[in-house]
This record gives sequence, C-alpha cells and structure tokens, in this order.
Amino acid sequence: MIELHPPVGIREADRADHVRVDAFVREQRGATPFHLPAWSEAVALGCGQRARYLIAERANGDIAGVLPLTDVRSPLFGRALVSTGFGVGGGVLGDATDALAAGAIDLARRIGTASVELRGGALPAEWAIDDGSYLGFVKDLAADDEAELKAVPRKQRAEIRRAATLDLSVSIGRGECDLADHYRVYAESVRNLGTPVFPRALFRQVLATMDADILTVRSQGAAVASVLSLYLNGTVYPYWGGGTAASRSVRAHEHLYFSLMRHARERGCTRFDFGRSKTGTGAAAFKKNWGFTATPLTYARHSDGPARTVNPLDPKYALMVATWKRLPLWLANRLGPPIARGLG
Repeated sequence: MIELHPPVGIREADRADHVRVDAFVREQRGATPFHLPAWSEAVALGCGQRARYLIAERANGDIAGVLPLTDVRSPLFGRALVSTGFGVGGGVLGDATDALAAGAIDLARRIGTASVELRGGALPAEWAIDDGSYLGFVKDLAADDEAELKAVPRKQRAEIRRAATLDLSVSIGRGECDLADHYRVYAESVRNLGTPVFPRALFRQVLATMDADILTVRSQGAAVASVLSLYLNGTVYPYWGGGTAASRSVRAHEHLYFSLMRHARERGCTRFDFGRSKTGTGAAAFKKNWGFTATPLTYARHSDGPARTVNPLDPKYALMVATWKRLPLWLANRLGPPIARGLG
C-alpha cells in the first residue's frame, strides 16, 4: 500500500507546536498522559531535565507521529534520552516509527548521550527489547459500586467491605493543602521501600499543567494513604500513591483505590490503568488481587556505549536500598529529591 502523504521531516518541537501536538496526541490510539507536551514541560520545570520532543511531519504539514524525549542527566546514574522521563509509558505515537527512532539516535549522538530508552509504543526494528521486567494492569470500570465489588476476587472484596466499616474519610482536591498531605504520605512510603522521593516541584507542576487530582484517605483526621492520579481520554491513571506505616492496619489502600474507582466513574471515566509493577513483586500481586490481568510491558533501548541501569531491584543497588530504608524520614526527604531528579 502506497502512503499518500509520507513523512518528510523529523524535527524538534517548540512551544509554538504544543497546541497542535496536544491535539494530535489526544486523537491517537495508545496515547498516555506521558505523551502530552504538558508532561514533558512539568518534568523540565519540576526536575530540571530538558525536554526534547520530536515530531514527524508530512509534506502537507500534518503531523505523522511524535516521540517525546527527556534528556535525563545524573552524576550517579548516567545520562540517557528517555521516552518519557519520569513516566511509565511513552515511545513513538502515530506513524513514522523508524524515522522517529532514527531521529532520536541522531539527537543522542549530537548531544553526546550514549543511549535512548523507549517505554512502550511502537518499537523500532533492531533495538534491544525488554519484555520481562515490568507488568501493566488495565481494565474497564464497572457501572457502579456493587458491580465493581463483584469484579474483585472474593478475598480482596472482603477487605474492601471491611475498610468501608472503619472510621475513614476521603478528600479530593488539587490545592496546596492536598499536595502537602500527599507528599508527606508518599515520601514516607517510598523511604520505606528504599528509594528517594521525587522533588515536590514535580508534583506541583503536574497538578498545575495537567488534568490531575489527589485523593487522600484519613484515619482519625490523619492522612494515611494518598494518590495523585492523571486523566486522559476516559482513563484514570493512579500514578504516585503510597501509605504510611499506619495505613495497613486500617486497610487504607483498599479504601483508597475503591474510592478512586468511584470518583473516576463520576468524572466519566470508563477505564482504570493501575500502572506498572516490577515482575514478581508484592505490588504486582496486590493488583492481581483486585482482578486485574497482568500484561507484559515492552520497552526498547538503543545504546552506542554502556547503558545506564536505574532498576532498584538490580543487585548492585541492594546496599543502597537497605541503607535508605533506615534513614530518618527528615533526612531521606532532604537527600532524596536531588538524587531522584536524575532517575528519569
């Protein structure tokens, strides 16, 4: 089949392109919030990493495809062009996969970066493929609470019903107070997992520039679980979520995500994207217990030299992770953001 309007050029987008790129992304099958120019801008402003957004254009000026990239630099973890930085999705959207991939390689070489990482999307030929490290969990939302409960396996359903009888309250918002409560909970959660917390500015920029909100569960007035969610094309993406040490005893996570499903339905969403989890982890098991089917996520990498490794399950990070778990929370929160802004 002959393409009537083949792509004729690859170039970097600028701010003047954002409106039409945004419109293009929203019309594409497979689009995620991480493809939006607003995400790249939030990452740049919140973490100080440069956005390098590639677009493929046809002879008539129409956009054929896009590839959002972040030039991630870290003295600890190295440098890479990542699609997309701080996102779990990305990669080529639309047509012109090979042309955009070649453009990314050319850009990496021009700016002195050894490797390019694509997180999903259409994958170029002859790149190194990883389809075993991460699992994705997505399913349709049910029509109402009762139908949602019936879609959850019996054991988890009992936990959700039990949580509903406890003295838990829910708040939803996107203001500074919501962000402050969420950040306290999230920072404690990731410290307990042995990873540094992202800069608060990243969360603030995402809330300021994207369709996002924060849902927080409180027990006796104290925030014990919270999640910052993104919304796009009828899908809710609970993205940055966590709980305090007290959250498990009051089943706060059960109440958190069931409340988010209800909130998303009220917003008109029909799909729930539970995000990615590393294969074989407790987080993956938790999502399966909610009735989600695991789907392997496929990532690709091209490298002209040693590729960076940022997976905390890598054995070389074992001592670092163990040490981080023991840090006082105030110290982890002070040291974490300068490190985490280079993870990408």
